[in-house]
Amino acid sequence: MRVKVLSRNPDDYVRETKLDLQRVPRNYDPALHPFEVPREYVRALNATKLERVFAKPFLSSLDGHRDGVNCMAKHPKSLSTVLSGACDGEVRIWNLTRRQCIRTIQAHEGFVRGMCARFCGTSFFTVGDDKTVKQWKMEGPEYGEEEEPIHTILGKTVFTGIDHHWKEPVFATCGHQVDIWDEQRTSPKCSLTWGFDSISSVKFNPIETYLLGSCASDRNIVLYDMRKSTPLKKVVILNMRTNTLCWNPMEAFIFTAANEDYNLYTFDMRFLESPVMVHMDHVSAVLDVDYSPTGKEFVSASFDKSIRIFPVDKGHSREVYHTKRMQHVITVKWTSDSKYILCGSDEMNIRLWKANASEKLGVLAPREKAAMNYNQKLKEKFQFHPQIRRIAQHRHLPKSIYGQIKEQRIMREARRRKELNRRKHSKPGSVPFVPEKKKHIVAVVK
Repeated sequence: MRVKVLSRNPDDYVRETKLDLQRVPRNYDPALHPFEVPREYVRALNATKLERVFAKPFLSSLDGHRDGVNCMAKHPKSLSTVLSGACDGEVRIWNLTRRQCIRTIQAHEGFVRGMCARFCGTSFFTVGDDKTVKQWKMEGPEYGEEEEPIHTILGKTVFTGIDHHWKEPVFATCGHQVDIWDEQRTSPKCSLTWGFDSISSVKFNPIETYLLGSCASDRNIVLYDMRKSTPLKKVVILNMRTNTLCWNPMEAFIFTAANEDYNLYTFDMRFLESPVMVHMDHVSAVLDVDYSPTGKEFVSASFDKSIRIFPVDKGHSREVYHTKRMQHVITVKWTSDSKYILCGSDEMNIRLWKANASEKLGVLAPREKAAMNYNQKLKEKFQFHPQIRRIAQHRHLPKSIYGQIKEQRIMREARRRKELNRRKHSKPGSVPFVPEKKKHIVAVVK
């Protein structure tokens, strides 16, 4: 006679102390869980709603400037240090941990047009309307010492931008032309020109460090090679002027340009005939752009008093930040730890934002971390469901931006309808289909 005896191990279901969590036996056989998907859908819906409830991106405002903030620079070695330059020639160094100004310098007469830190973080450079380039120590002066620059270079024309090489003691300035300077010399190593218009921005490539990109006021984006004395002859001419550009820190050939026609264009420098992606959400000129250190997203600042976060491969923004008091945003920076965004605007404030609006700051308990990861996976699984998508994408916008978005939608629809009618009443093939990516490019000069 065979007898089957039930055998249970108390370790599997009995708590060691009354403070422990109750242990629940789980059977993961899908046949025994017929309502698993509906249950997960409800959890995903709740997680999406809670994400919007806890989306409070604004952290603090750094006050102190007496004029609009015109440019900013990150410290290459310190996460908590950021530099800002104003329209009255004042430069301030801020400590983000304490959220206060630790040093003030009256650097220039007139606007501070551009600034950048040296790759080792020991000094930084500023350019201004007084036709000078000045190099300053990052550390403040000793007791009794006067606040004076290490070097001053006097130029012949106004400099409109500056950027430092990522590994060598070389920096580039732009204005009437692009000049490459050695830190030890008072005259440029070489000058690169293309046409006769003023150049508004110049940026070194962080990976292929000898490459530079610049934007000119005659609507050109010109690429240069520092090892040659002439431009690379890769020029893209857009419908309207490009204000600035930023290189992707992870992909050497990719850069994004901020344009006056309310759009941003992500280009691959090997194929300039059409942009990789057109990012269209702003309702006014885009003034600045900066990449996240991951290279997957970038943030843009606009004249429409808002900043937007775009994924590199998407045409529309995933996030828009604004406040009632914020005016035209002139400069924006994404911090080197990828967690925060800084923006400087016309009304003399620098604002600190979270890159992920609903992210909880501080130390997380293991259970909190597990719950967040689980919720994230649920949101990804059900992200295309209409109800969840509607809640996740909804953003409150200021009345002015909301009205302009509606107006632009009507104009876009009218243009599309006009083109359809023209095609309908023309000889077949006489009105070609022009893709959205190619509509904004006038010419490419090789």
